[in-house]
Amino acid sequence: MSWMKGFKHLGAIRVLLPWVLMTNVMLVLYNLSNSNQVTVRISQEETCPLSVAKSLQNSLTTGFPNSKSEACSPKVNIMFMKTHKTASSTILNILFRFGEKHNLRFAFPDGRNDFFYPSPFLCSQVKDYRPGECFNIACNHMRFNQEEVAKLLPPDAVYITILRDPVDLFESAFHYYHRAVPLTWGIEGDDKLTEFLNNPLAFYKPEAFNSFYLKNLLFFDFGFDNNLETNSSQIKKGIQYLSSHFHLVLIAEYFEESLILLKDLLCWSMEDILYFKLNVRKSSFVSRLDPEMRAQALQWNWADWELYQHFNATFWAKVEAYGRERMEQDVKELRRRNAEMKAICIQGKDAVEAQNIQNSRFLPWQPIGEKSILGYNLRQDIDPKFRMVCEKMLTPEIQYLSDLGVSLWITRLWGWLKDQIY
Repeated sequence: MSWMKGFKHLGAIRVLLPWVLMTNVMLVLYNLSNSNQVTVRISQEETCPLSVAKSLQNSLTTGFPNSKSEACSPKVNIMFMKTHKTASSTILNILFRFGEKHNLRFAFPDGRNDFFYPSPFLCSQVKDYRPGECFNIACNHMRFNQEEVAKLLPPDAVYITILRDPVDLFESAFHYYHRAVPLTWGIEGDDKLTEFLNNPLAFYKPEAFNSFYLKNLLFFDFGFDNNLETNSSQIKKGIQYLSSHFHLVLIAEYFEESLILLKDLLCWSMEDILYFKLNVRKSSFVSRLDPEMRAQALQWNWADWELYQHFNATFWAKVEAYGRERMEQDVKELRRRNAEMKAICIQGKDAVEAQNIQNSRFLPWQPIGEKSILGYNLRQDIDPKFRMVCEKMLTPEIQYLSDLGVSLWITRLWGWLKDQIY
Protein backbone atom coordinates (compact mmCIF):
# COMPACT_ATOMS: atom_id res chain seq x y z
CA MET A 1 0.00 0.00 0.00
CA SER A 2 3.02 2.29 0.28
CA TRP A 3 2.92 2.91 -3.49
CA MET A 4 -0.67 4.21 -3.12
CA LYS A 5 0.41 6.63 -0.41
CA GLY A 6 3.22 7.74 -2.68
CA PHE A 7 0.76 8.55 -5.46
CA LYS A 8 -1.46 10.37 -2.97
CA HIS A 9 1.43 12.55 -1.79
CA LEU A 10 2.49 13.17 -5.39
CA GLY A 11 -1.00 14.38 -6.22
CA ALA A 12 -0.97 16.73 -3.25
CA ILE A 13 2.39 18.10 -4.37
CA ARG A 14 1.03 18.73 -7.85
CA VAL A 15 -1.89 20.66 -6.38
CA LEU A 16 0.27 22.72 -4.05
CA LEU A 17 3.17 23.39 -6.40
CA PRO A 18 1.40 26.06 -8.50
CA TRP A 19 0.42 27.88 -5.31
CA VAL A 20 3.97 27.76 -3.96
CA LEU A 21 5.29 29.13 -7.27
CA MET A 22 2.61 31.81 -7.41
CA THR A 23 3.26 32.83 -3.80
CA ASN A 24 6.96 33.21 -4.56
CA VAL A 25 6.23 35.25 -7.69
CA MET A 26 3.94 37.59 -5.77
CA LEU A 27 6.47 37.98 -2.97
CA VAL A 28 9.09 39.01 -5.52
CA LEU A 29 6.69 41.49 -7.12
CA TYR A 30 5.67 42.92 -3.77
CA ASN A 31 9.29 43.24 -2.69
CA LEU A 32 10.22 44.95 -5.95
CA SER A 33 7.36 47.41 -5.57
CA ASN A 34 8.22 48.02 -1.93
CA SER A 35 11.88 48.59 -2.80
CA ASN A 36 10.83 51.83 -4.45
CA GLN A 37 9.09 52.98 -1.29
CA VAL A 38 11.62 55.09 0.56
CA THR A 39 10.83 56.09 4.10
CA VAL A 40 10.52 59.86 4.11
CA ARG A 41 11.49 61.63 7.31
CA ILE A 42 9.31 64.70 7.41
CA SER A 43 9.44 67.69 9.72
CA GLN A 44 6.29 69.35 11.04
CA GLU A 45 6.76 72.15 8.47
CA GLU A 46 6.50 69.59 5.65
CA THR A 47 3.08 68.31 6.68
CA CYS A 48 -0.20 69.66 5.30
CA PRO A 49 -0.34 73.25 6.71
CA LEU A 50 -3.48 74.44 8.52
CA SER A 51 -3.63 77.61 6.41
CA VAL A 52 -3.71 75.57 3.18
CA ALA A 53 -6.28 73.21 4.67
CA LYS A 54 -8.64 76.09 5.59
CA SER A 55 -8.29 77.64 2.16
CA LEU A 56 -9.00 74.29 0.54
CA GLN A 57 -12.01 73.70 2.78
CA ASN A 58 -13.51 77.11 1.94
CA SER A 59 -13.08 76.68 -1.82
CA LEU A 60 -14.57 73.20 -1.83
CA THR A 61 -17.59 73.81 0.41
CA THR A 62 -18.74 76.89 -1.47
CA GLY A 63 -21.96 75.98 -3.20
CA PHE A 64 -22.72 72.80 -1.23
CA PRO A 65 -26.53 72.60 -1.24
CA ASN A 66 -26.65 71.25 2.32
CA SER A 67 -24.26 73.81 3.82
CA LYS A 68 -26.52 75.46 6.37
CA SER A 69 -24.10 77.50 8.42
CA GLU A 70 -20.49 77.86 9.39
CA ALA A 71 -21.21 75.66 12.40
CA CYS A 72 -22.35 72.85 10.10
CA SER A 73 -20.57 72.93 6.79
CA PRO A 74 -19.88 69.61 5.05
CA LYS A 75 -16.64 67.96 6.13
CA VAL A 76 -14.35 67.10 3.23
CA ASN A 77 -11.14 66.04 5.02
CA ILE A 78 -11.58 62.40 5.99
CA MET A 79 -9.44 59.45 7.02
CA PHE A 80 -11.37 56.19 6.66
CA MET A 81 -9.45 53.27 8.10
CA LYS A 82 -10.70 50.48 5.83
CA THR A 83 -10.75 47.25 7.84
CA HIS A 84 -11.10 43.79 6.29
CA LYS A 85 -14.45 41.95 5.96
CA THR A 86 -16.49 44.62 7.76
CA ALA A 87 -18.72 46.08 4.99
CA SER A 88 -15.93 48.62 4.44
CA SER A 89 -16.18 48.28 0.64
CA THR A 90 -19.65 49.81 0.80
CA ILE A 91 -18.31 52.76 2.82
CA LEU A 92 -15.50 53.10 0.30
CA ASN A 93 -18.00 53.45 -2.54
CA ILE A 94 -19.80 56.21 -0.63
CA LEU A 95 -16.52 58.08 -0.15
CA PHE A 96 -15.48 57.61 -3.78
CA ARG A 97 -18.77 59.04 -4.98
CA PHE A 98 -18.70 61.99 -2.60
CA GLY A 99 -15.07 62.81 -3.35
CA GLU A 100 -15.52 62.53 -7.10
CA LYS A 101 -18.68 64.65 -7.03
CA HIS A 102 -16.94 67.47 -5.16
CA ASN A 103 -13.52 67.22 -6.84
CA LEU A 104 -11.75 66.23 -3.63
CA ARG A 105 -8.18 64.98 -3.68
CA PHE A 106 -7.68 61.35 -2.75
CA ALA A 107 -4.45 59.91 -1.35
CA PHE A 108 -4.26 56.79 -3.51
CA PRO A 109 -1.78 53.89 -3.61
CA ASP A 110 0.23 53.21 -6.76
CA GLY A 111 0.24 49.86 -8.55
CA ARG A 112 -2.10 48.18 -6.07
CA ASN A 113 -5.48 48.77 -4.51
CA ASP A 114 -3.92 48.98 -1.02
CA PHE A 115 -1.03 50.83 0.62
CA PHE A 116 1.39 47.87 0.46
CA TYR A 117 -0.53 45.99 3.13
CA PRO A 118 0.51 44.31 5.43
CA SER A 119 3.49 46.69 5.69
CA PRO A 120 2.81 49.65 8.02
CA PHE A 121 1.61 52.70 6.12
CA LEU A 122 4.14 55.30 4.94
CA CYS A 123 3.46 58.59 3.18
CA SER A 124 5.88 57.54 0.45
CA GLN A 125 3.42 54.82 -0.57
CA VAL A 126 0.97 57.48 -1.79
CA LYS A 127 0.86 58.09 -5.53
CA ASP A 128 2.66 61.32 -6.48
CA TYR A 129 3.30 62.22 -2.85
CA ARG A 130 5.44 65.28 -2.08
CA PRO A 131 6.14 66.43 1.49
CA GLY A 132 3.85 69.27 2.54
CA GLU A 133 1.05 68.50 0.08
CA CYS A 134 -2.54 68.25 1.27
CA PHE A 135 -5.05 65.51 0.50
CA ASN A 136 -8.72 65.44 1.42
CA ILE A 137 -9.43 61.72 1.70
CA ALA A 138 -7.39 58.61 2.53
CA CYS A 139 -9.50 55.46 2.44
CA ASN A 140 -7.75 52.45 0.87
CA HIS A 141 -6.64 49.38 2.82
CA MET A 142 -3.57 50.02 4.93
CA ARG A 143 -1.96 48.87 8.14
CA PHE A 144 -2.70 51.93 10.24
CA ASN A 145 0.16 54.26 11.16
CA GLN A 146 -1.34 57.43 12.57
CA GLU A 147 1.86 59.47 12.57
CA GLU A 148 2.32 58.94 8.84
CA VAL A 149 -1.36 59.41 7.98
CA ALA A 150 -1.41 62.75 9.83
CA LYS A 151 1.24 64.12 7.46
CA LEU A 152 -1.12 63.72 4.50
CA LEU A 153 -4.29 65.30 5.83
CA PRO A 154 -5.28 68.68 7.26
CA PRO A 155 -5.30 68.94 11.07
CA ASP A 156 -9.11 69.09 11.06
CA ALA A 157 -9.48 65.73 9.30
CA VAL A 158 -12.23 63.45 10.64
CA TYR A 159 -11.02 59.92 11.46
CA ILE A 160 -13.54 57.11 11.04
CA THR A 161 -13.44 53.33 10.81
CA ILE A 162 -15.74 50.32 11.02
CA LEU A 163 -15.76 47.14 13.15
CA ARG A 164 -17.66 43.88 12.96
CA ASP A 165 -18.47 41.12 15.44
CA PRO A 166 -15.10 39.29 15.67
CA VAL A 167 -16.58 35.80 15.32
CA ASP A 168 -18.44 36.67 12.13
CA LEU A 169 -15.41 38.54 10.85
CA PHE A 170 -13.15 35.57 11.55
CA GLU A 171 -15.53 33.19 9.79
CA SER A 172 -15.64 35.48 6.77
CA ALA A 173 -11.87 36.06 6.70
CA PHE A 174 -11.13 32.36 7.05
CA HIS A 175 -13.23 31.43 4.04
CA TYR A 176 -12.03 34.38 1.98
CA TYR A 177 -8.29 34.11 2.72
CA HIS A 178 -7.43 30.58 3.87
CA ARG A 179 -6.26 29.55 0.41
CA ALA A 180 -3.75 32.40 0.62
CA VAL A 181 -2.37 31.09 3.95
CA PRO A 182 -0.09 28.12 3.13
CA LEU A 183 -0.24 26.60 6.63
CA THR A 184 -3.97 25.92 6.18
CA TRP A 185 -3.54 23.96 2.96
CA GLY A 186 -3.11 20.74 4.91
CA ILE A 187 -6.50 20.96 6.64
CA GLU A 188 -8.58 17.97 5.60
CA GLY A 189 -12.32 17.43 5.43
CA ASP A 190 -15.21 19.58 4.25
CA ASP A 191 -15.52 21.70 7.40
CA LYS A 192 -12.05 23.27 7.40
CA LEU A 193 -13.08 26.07 9.75
CA THR A 194 -14.09 23.65 12.52
CA GLU A 195 -10.91 21.64 11.99
CA PHE A 196 -8.89 24.83 12.37
CA LEU A 197 -10.69 25.98 15.52
CA ASN A 198 -10.33 22.55 17.16
CA ASN A 199 -6.55 22.82 16.89
CA PRO A 200 -5.53 26.27 15.59
CA LEU A 201 -1.88 26.02 16.59
CA ALA A 202 -1.48 23.09 14.20
CA PHE A 203 -2.25 25.41 11.28
CA TYR A 204 -1.07 28.79 12.52
CA LYS A 205 2.30 30.37 13.27
CA PRO A 206 2.61 34.13 13.83
CA GLU A 207 5.58 34.47 11.47
CA ALA A 208 4.08 32.36 8.65
CA PHE A 209 3.10 33.91 5.33
CA ASN A 210 -0.30 35.70 5.51
CA SER A 211 -1.07 34.21 8.93
CA PHE A 212 -2.33 37.58 10.20
CA TYR A 213 -5.56 37.07 8.22
CA LEU A 214 -6.60 34.31 10.63
CA LYS A 215 -6.16 35.85 14.08
CA ASN A 216 -7.28 39.21 15.48
CA LEU A 217 -7.39 40.72 12.01
CA LEU A 218 -8.90 43.98 13.26
CA PHE A 219 -6.13 44.47 15.81
CA PHE A 220 -3.57 43.76 13.11
CA ASP A 221 -5.17 46.22 10.67
CA PHE A 222 -4.82 48.97 13.27
CA GLY A 223 -1.09 48.35 13.47
CA PHE A 224 -0.97 46.34 16.69
CA ASP A 225 0.39 42.90 17.57
CA ASN A 226 -2.36 40.39 16.78
CA ASN A 227 -0.77 37.62 18.87
CA LEU A 228 -1.10 39.16 22.34
CA GLU A 229 -2.19 36.99 25.26
CA THR A 230 -5.76 37.51 26.42
CA ASN A 231 -4.60 39.17 29.66
CA SER A 232 -2.07 41.48 28.00
CA SER A 233 -2.23 45.12 29.07
CA GLN A 234 -1.29 46.07 25.51
CA ILE A 235 -4.84 45.31 24.38
CA LYS A 236 -6.30 48.01 26.62
CA LYS A 237 -3.56 50.44 25.64
CA GLY A 238 -4.25 49.84 21.97
CA ILE A 239 -7.96 50.48 22.46
CA GLN A 240 -7.24 53.69 24.38
CA TYR A 241 -4.92 54.82 21.59
CA LEU A 242 -7.62 54.33 18.96
CA SER A 243 -10.21 56.06 21.17
CA SER A 244 -8.03 59.16 21.24
CA HIS A 245 -7.63 59.29 17.44
CA PHE A 246 -10.93 58.19 15.89
CA HIS A 247 -13.95 60.48 15.95
CA LEU A 248 -16.44 57.77 14.98
CA VAL A 249 -16.28 53.98 14.89
CA LEU A 250 -19.07 52.44 12.83
CA ILE A 251 -20.52 49.01 13.63
CA ALA A 252 -21.25 46.70 10.69
CA GLU A 253 -24.17 44.97 12.43
CA TYR A 254 -25.90 48.36 12.71
CA PHE A 255 -24.90 49.67 9.33
CA GLU A 256 -27.80 52.03 8.74
CA GLU A 257 -27.55 53.59 12.19
CA SER A 258 -23.81 53.94 11.55
CA LEU A 259 -24.43 55.85 8.32
CA ILE A 260 -26.85 58.19 10.05
CA LEU A 261 -24.22 59.00 12.69
CA LEU A 262 -21.67 59.48 9.90
CA LYS A 263 -24.00 61.84 8.04
CA ASP A 264 -24.52 63.85 11.21
CA LEU A 265 -20.80 64.03 12.01
CA LEU A 266 -19.82 65.08 8.48
CA CYS A 267 -22.85 67.35 7.97
CA TRP A 268 -23.72 65.53 4.74
CA SER A 269 -27.11 65.00 3.14
CA MET A 270 -29.16 61.80 3.00
CA GLU A 271 -28.34 61.60 -0.70
CA ASP A 272 -24.63 61.39 0.13
CA ILE A 273 -25.01 58.16 2.12
CA LEU A 274 -27.28 56.13 -0.19
CA TYR A 275 -25.71 52.76 -0.96
CA PHE A 276 -25.97 49.22 -2.26
CA LYS A 277 -24.26 46.43 -0.32
CA LEU A 278 -21.00 45.58 -2.07
CA ASN A 279 -18.65 42.60 -1.75
CA VAL A 280 -21.31 40.40 -0.14
CA ARG A 281 -20.93 36.60 -0.07
CA LYS A 282 -23.46 34.13 -1.36
CA SER A 283 -25.27 32.73 1.70
CA SER A 284 -24.32 29.12 0.90
CA PHE A 285 -20.66 30.03 1.50
CA VAL A 286 -21.35 31.26 5.04
CA SER A 287 -20.64 28.81 7.88
CA ARG A 288 -23.14 28.74 10.75
CA LEU A 289 -21.08 28.20 13.88
CA ASP A 290 -22.68 26.48 16.85
CA PRO A 291 -22.24 28.04 20.33
CA GLU A 292 -19.18 25.91 21.12
CA MET A 293 -17.39 26.90 17.93
CA ARG A 294 -18.35 30.55 18.41
CA ALA A 295 -16.82 30.45 21.88
CA GLN A 296 -13.61 28.98 20.50
CA ALA A 297 -13.49 31.57 17.73
CA LEU A 298 -14.03 34.31 20.30
CA GLN A 299 -11.22 33.04 22.50
CA TRP A 300 -8.92 32.81 19.47
CA ASN A 301 -9.72 36.43 18.54
CA TRP A 302 -9.81 37.87 22.03
CA ALA A 303 -8.07 41.19 21.24
CA ASP A 304 -10.64 41.86 18.50
CA TRP A 305 -13.44 41.01 20.92
CA GLU A 306 -12.22 43.54 23.50
CA LEU A 307 -11.87 46.13 20.75
CA TYR A 308 -15.37 45.45 19.49
CA GLN A 309 -16.95 45.52 22.96
CA HIS A 310 -15.42 48.89 23.73
CA PHE A 311 -16.49 50.61 20.54
CA ASN A 312 -19.89 48.95 20.45
CA ALA A 313 -20.53 50.64 23.81
CA THR A 314 -19.33 54.04 22.57
CA PHE A 315 -21.43 53.59 19.42
CA TRP A 316 -24.65 53.16 21.38
CA ALA A 317 -23.75 56.10 23.60
CA LYS A 318 -23.62 58.19 20.41
CA VAL A 319 -26.98 56.78 19.30
CA GLU A 320 -28.49 57.79 22.65
CA ALA A 321 -27.04 61.28 22.31
CA TYR A 322 -28.44 61.50 18.77
CA GLY A 323 -31.87 60.41 20.03
CA ARG A 324 -33.47 56.98 19.60
CA GLU A 325 -36.70 58.26 18.05
CA ARG A 326 -34.82 60.57 15.72
CA MET A 327 -32.55 57.70 14.73
CA GLU A 328 -35.50 55.42 13.97
CA GLN A 329 -37.07 58.03 11.71
CA ASP A 330 -33.80 58.69 9.86
CA VAL A 331 -33.11 54.97 9.37
CA LYS A 332 -36.63 54.55 7.99
CA GLU A 333 -36.00 57.40 5.54
CA LEU A 334 -32.64 55.94 4.49
CA ARG A 335 -34.27 52.57 3.81
CA ARG A 336 -37.01 54.23 1.77
CA ARG A 337 -34.49 56.16 -0.35
CA ASN A 338 -32.32 53.06 -0.84
CA ALA A 339 -35.34 51.03 -1.95
CA GLU A 340 -36.15 53.73 -4.49
CA MET A 341 -32.61 53.58 -5.88
CA LYS A 342 -32.72 49.78 -6.07
CA ALA A 343 -35.89 49.96 -8.16
CA ILE A 344 -34.31 52.59 -10.41
CA CYS A 345 -30.85 51.02 -10.83
CA ILE A 346 -30.80 47.25 -10.37
CA GLN A 347 -32.10 44.66 -12.76
CA GLY A 348 -34.31 42.41 -10.65
CA LYS A 349 -33.65 44.67 -7.62
CA ASP A 350 -31.28 42.14 -6.01
CA ALA A 351 -27.67 40.94 -6.17
CA VAL A 352 -26.82 37.96 -8.38
CA GLU A 353 -24.07 35.35 -8.49
CA ALA A 354 -20.83 36.21 -10.22
CA GLN A 355 -21.51 34.04 -13.27
CA ASN A 356 -24.79 35.89 -13.85
CA ILE A 357 -23.28 39.37 -13.93
CA GLN A 358 -23.65 40.57 -17.51
CA ASN A 359 -21.12 43.43 -17.51
CA SER A 360 -17.58 42.85 -16.19
CA ARG A 361 -17.56 46.47 -15.02
CA PHE A 362 -19.80 45.33 -12.17
CA LEU A 363 -18.04 42.02 -11.43
CA PRO A 364 -16.48 42.13 -7.93
CA TRP A 365 -13.08 40.64 -7.09
CA GLN A 366 -13.45 36.98 -6.18
CA PRO A 367 -11.46 35.04 -3.54
CA ILE A 368 -8.95 32.42 -4.63
CA GLY A 369 -10.56 29.30 -6.08
CA GLU A 370 -14.23 30.26 -5.96
CA LYS A 371 -16.87 32.70 -7.17
CA SER A 372 -18.70 33.46 -3.94
CA ILE A 373 -19.04 37.25 -4.07
CA LEU A 374 -22.32 38.62 -5.40
CA GLY A 375 -22.74 41.60 -7.69
CA TYR A 376 -25.38 43.47 -9.65
CA ASN A 377 -26.76 44.01 -13.12
CA LEU A 378 -27.70 47.50 -14.21
CA ARG A 379 -31.28 47.87 -15.43
CA GLN A 380 -31.43 47.72 -19.21
CA ASP A 381 -34.27 50.23 -19.39
CA ILE A 382 -32.75 52.67 -16.91
CA ASP A 383 -33.77 56.31 -17.09
CA PRO A 384 -30.79 58.15 -18.67
CA LYS A 385 -30.77 60.81 -15.93
CA PHE A 386 -30.00 58.11 -13.33
CA ARG A 387 -27.52 56.07 -15.38
CA MET A 388 -24.33 57.73 -14.11
CA VAL A 389 -25.18 57.66 -10.40
CA CYS A 390 -26.47 54.08 -10.68
CA GLU A 391 -23.30 52.92 -12.43
CA LYS A 392 -21.14 54.47 -9.72
CA MET A 393 -23.21 52.93 -6.92
CA LEU A 394 -22.84 49.48 -8.50
CA THR A 395 -19.13 49.74 -9.34
CA PRO A 396 -16.80 47.54 -7.23
CA GLU A 397 -13.60 48.90 -5.68
CA ILE A 398 -11.09 47.74 -8.31
CA GLN A 399 -13.05 49.14 -11.25
CA TYR A 400 -13.83 52.40 -9.42
CA LEU A 401 -10.15 52.93 -8.60
CA SER A 402 -9.32 52.46 -12.28
CA ASP A 403 -12.01 55.00 -13.18
CA LEU A 404 -10.34 57.44 -10.78
CA GLY A 405 -7.00 56.99 -12.54
CA VAL A 406 -5.22 54.61 -10.15
CA SER A 407 -2.67 52.21 -11.66
CA LEU A 408 -3.39 48.66 -10.50
CA TRP A 409 -0.84 46.63 -12.43
CA ILE A 410 0.23 44.50 -9.45
CA THR A 411 -3.37 43.83 -8.38
CA ARG A 412 -4.39 42.91 -11.93
CA LEU A 413 -1.36 40.65 -12.40
CA TRP A 414 -2.22 38.84 -9.16
CA GLY A 415 -5.80 38.44 -10.39
CA TRP A 416 -4.62 37.01 -13.71
CA LEU A 417 -2.30 34.52 -11.98
CA LYS A 418 -4.99 33.20 -9.63
CA ASP A 419 -7.46 32.87 -12.48
CA GLN A 420 -4.95 30.86 -14.51
CA ILE A 421 -4.52 28.32 -11.72
CA TYR A 422 -8.24 27.92 -11.01
